[in-house]
Amino acid sequence: MGSSKRRIQALSTWIRKQPAKMKMMMGVLTAMSALAFLRMVVQDHDNLFVASEAVHALGISLLIFKLTKDKTCAGLSLKSQELTAIFLGVRLYCSVVMEFDIHTLLDSATLVTTLWVIYMMRFKLRSTYMEDKDNFVSYYVLLPCTILSLLIHPSTNHHIVNRISWAFCVYLESVSVLPQLKVMQNTMIVEPFTAHYVFALGVARFLSCAHWILQVLDTRGRLLTALGYGLWPSMVLLSEIVQTFILADFCYYYVKSIVGGQLVLRLPSAQAKDCSEYSEESSSTTKLPKMRILDEIKRQ
Repeated sequence: MGSSKRRIQALSTWIRKQPAKMKMMMGVLTAMSALAFLRMVVQDHDNLFVASEAVHALGISLLIFKLTKDKTCAGLSLKSQELTAIFLGVRLYCSVVMEFDIHTLLDSATLVTTLWVIYMMRFKLRSTYMEDKDNFVSYYVLLPCTILSLLIHPSTNHHIVNRISWAFCVYLESVSVLPQLKVMQNTMIVEPFTAHYVFALGVARFLSCAHWILQVLDTRGRLLTALGYGLWPSMVLLSEIVQTFILADFCYYYVKSIVGGQLVLRLPSAQAKDCSEYSEESSSTTKLPKMRILDEIKRQ
């Protein structure tokens, strides 16, 4: 067991020392290998999209467990949850009016649980919410997504409002996790349940991206034509790829932390800082969020 950990640490150290281009190439090769594996193992690639939504629901379930068990929402981004509720609500509307299927039921369940998380953070556990760390400005993503959806949307036979709504939820989903990543960057350490949740989002995004890519390959590009003409088909694929790569770096450090047996995930920016920083000026209000999350980690 000890030798396995040493080999993993040696591999991690080697990867960390590689230049950015080499890391990117290794990431692309890993993703391509995973896609090839999924294509061989999964017969019906529509199941990948169902699996994506199921993993997302699992991530939400981990948040519910955290909120009910620990009675704290420290380390969570309320803004990220609100953006998630917005795109899920819009996607649920599109699903109901355009095609009612199993995705509609999954989206309904995920939306209800997300709204419950928002309610708990806003009212029941407000005192533990790290509002000063959740400082991402939501309209920085809401406004561009709205403008982009007005300019680039499906060219199908559906009503124009439905087509714009569809585009909006696709664009917003791809960047909805940014406030959560900002909170983790500000706190520099991530407690277990939050790390599990964000990792589940990363897995869900990858499965969704794999679904679209494999569907395009299976249909020899006909799926892109079915989605419409112009820039929209390319934007769908680009959105899936963007949201996957946004979380790819975090997922790497998450796996590295789990394999290394570390309960608490420390982001790279935190590794260069002295641990004594968290004990200095503990009476200062600017230090309270950091001390609060450390207290929660110790209790776990």
